[in-house]
Amino acid sequence: MAALTSSGPRIRAVPEGDTRTRLTCPECGYVAYENPKVVVGSVATHQDRVLLCRRAIPPRAGFWTLPAGFLEMGETAEEGALREAMEEARASLALDGVLGVYSIARIGQLQVIFRARLLDPAAIGPTLESTEVGLFAWGEIPWAQIAFPSVHWALTHWRESRDAPSWPARGNPAPA
Repeated sequence: MAALTSSGPRIRAVPEGDTRTRLTCPECGYVAYENPKVVVGSVATHQDRVLLCRRAIPPRAGFWTLPAGFLEMGETAEEGALREAMEEARASLALDGVLGVYSIARIGQLQVIFRARLLDPAAIGPTLESTEVGLFAWGEIPWAQIAFPSVHWALTHWRESRDAPSWPARGNPAPA
């Protein structure tokens, strides 16, 4: 998103031909569109164990999550997921395909989570973003300490598809 460059007033208004309130410059007509952020990550496994990272940074520091984070400009979703695994767990992965796409409107995120295989389990370890990393069997996952609902969703979708050679990408579960 480009910043407003005008030194004039900035207001929230509905631009002509639009239906939503936007941050605009009434002098030059520039509209600053605020769009959701894309998060990329993976459910990475080795011998039916899932890679999780204990967060060292907010939000939810101290809780467990998948290696995931914001997509950077100039990278593909796949490149971003591989980068995030390295940044958060020193993990090299092979991506097998999209596991799920989760829309989280209340925080303005679209999450693209891949199913992946850990290439070198001996190389994983904590980083500046994770105080601890580990490989967990399904029954060992610290469910009460999972950082975000979407991590629960992705883990459940992985378990449902783990033995399938192909699978449809999943989305948000139906509201309870």
